[in-house]
Amino acid sequence: MCGRFTQTAAPEMIAQQFALTDPPWFTPRYNIAPSQSIAAIRMDPGTTTRTLVMFRWGFRWGLIPSWAKDAKIGHQCINAKAETVAEKPSFRSAFKKRHCLIIATGFYEWQVQGHAKHPMWIGLKSQHPFAFAGLWEHWTPAEGQPLETCTIITTEPNNLIAPIHSRMPVIPAPTAYDQWLNPHLPAHRISQGSPASLST
Repeated sequence: MCGRFTQTAAPEMIAQQFALTDPPWFTPRYNIAPSQSIAAIRMDPGTTTRTLVMFRWGFRWGLIPSWAKDAKIGHQCINAKAETVAEKPSFRSAFKKRHCLIIATGFYEWQVQGHAKHPMWIGLKSQHPFAFAGLWEHWTPAEGQPLETCTIITTEPNNLIAPIHSRMPVIPAPTAYDQWLNPHLPAHRISQGSPASLST
């Protein structure tokens, strides 16, 4: 799973990396947890314009489906498995219509060594920001304000991550950003970023 990550890149670098018109307004963060606001990019409906938004990633630890009666379902939905995301009731609607790129500069996984777990930080050798493939959803509770939440899609680990953890986030190559953001394109063919570009 992916349970913590970092976003420490300068706003100007993020704007350049993700072809945003204006640099975003937020400060570096070194330990982003599931109940906190995060920055993500999605397409404006009916256009090819990228928009940066702030989500509460996993309000109470995960995406809340639009049909949910209780926000507690989010506890189970901080990550969505790539192998089942198109069929699982919690994610299949968002997979068809609501894709996003979640901005990061690295993520943590915990490697088990004996009886202890050791946090490992994984990022790009270049120190540049990258993105996780994500899904977002709009949920309106019976009482209170509507929420937009999102989840990070995970997949089987590459050669670098396999000794550390059994899963890793889906990290699209920059050339695949538009492909992922447009739900009308064949997302199942999305290309993963090069494993050689990651480091621990």
